[in-house]
Amino acid sequence: MRVSNPQKVRISGPLVPFVAGLVAEFESLGYARSSAAIQMGVVAHLSRWLATRGLSLNELSDEVIGQFLIVRRERYSSHYSLPALAPALGYLRRVGAVPAASQVAPSGPVDEALSRFCGYLLRQRCLSAEVGKAYARYVKPFVAGLLGSAGQVDFNRVSAAQVTGFLAEYLPGRSNKQAQMTACALRSFLRFAYAEGLVGADFSPAVPAVASWRLSGVPKALPAEQVQMLLGACDTATALGRRDYAVIACLSRLGMRAGEVGALLCADVDWLAGVLTVRGKGGRVDQLPIPVDVGQALVAYLRFGRPTTSAGTVFVCASAPFSSLGYSGVSCIVARAAARAGLGTVHAHRLRHSAATATLNAGASLEEVSLLLRHASPATTMIYAKTDLSRLTGIARPWPTSGDRS
Repeated sequence: MRVSNPQKVRISGPLVPFVAGLVAEFESLGYARSSAAIQMGVVAHLSRWLATRGLSLNELSDEVIGQFLIVRRERYSSHYSLPALAPALGYLRRVGAVPAASQVAPSGPVDEALSRFCGYLLRQRCLSAEVGKAYARYVKPFVAGLLGSAGQVDFNRVSAAQVTGFLAEYLPGRSNKQAQMTACALRSFLRFAYAEGLVGADFSPAVPAVASWRLSGVPKALPAEQVQMLLGACDTATALGRRDYAVIACLSRLGMRAGEVGALLCADVDWLAGVLTVRGKGGRVDQLPIPVDVGQALVAYLRFGRPTTSAGTVFVCASAPFSSLGYSGVSCIVARAAARAGLGTVHAHRLRHSAATATLNAGASLEEVSLLLRHASPATTMIYAKTDLSRLTGIARPWPTSGDRS
């Protein structure tokens, strides 16, 4: 018989002293009593398993956790993955009861080379860890191609012909953006290999430029009526709808990125001054004024939609555990609203383009749009000049209706 009260779940073994804290943790994360009881059932199984094997909490490493999950999958049909254990492990690690999660160790010569490359990018090039991981993903096929018969990465195989041959074989069929990023990451990797003495020459000049014409495209903005359709697709009579409405309002009115919306802290909202503190790319911190409609949407969500949670971010998940929204969560909110509104596929970044285009067409200058989008360089904003239809109309030449054609 399933227990519906988390405090009534019987637990034996090394986790007994932490029962009260775990019950309070699940409550703070927003779990219903029945869901919290299920979580405590997983804890009880883990505690029994540790006891039968004579293991202490100090020995609950990532490897031991993996062994437990294998056993659990054999007996249970749910809650047998690492995410199912994440809330309990998060609490136990926070109070120092179990070891912290270990960093993923390189699993082979390719991963070892890429790990060394990431370290170089962080220390010597001052790139963020996320950018380093992205560069490593792009160059991994190239490094894998350097494996020799002995199973080791053979940098002696690197040559200008080998570099161009890899790109000629690997890039066809990939998007222009993927091709650009692969070339950029490969140049960086080849500079790293030369700086570390792994190759005898700098082969980065052998990476050709990927054909791309700056400012050749046009930002894919949504017209104002479609932005209103997105907002109208959110049922503000429900807590979920209030959250989605406020998220889309921040994206479409303030031009925020999806990651910036997800990372927005409650402490970043200065209600007295009427400004938001936005933590953007590259560690940049800016302040934006809060429009009246955005402020009203935020207040409606915070007062009548946001669940009680220990998470410090403004926007949290709609179901327990009530943790912060990530980039993908914010973008999925927009995609689901677009589907309900019949607009097809729309993701969060199009609303950033929409905010910039609407601001420009309302009479703002490119410099003002650059301030709104918080671009590091005004040149990045120049592409929006193509969307300023009201001013482009004034310089458009009339279409010839008579005379000789030349």
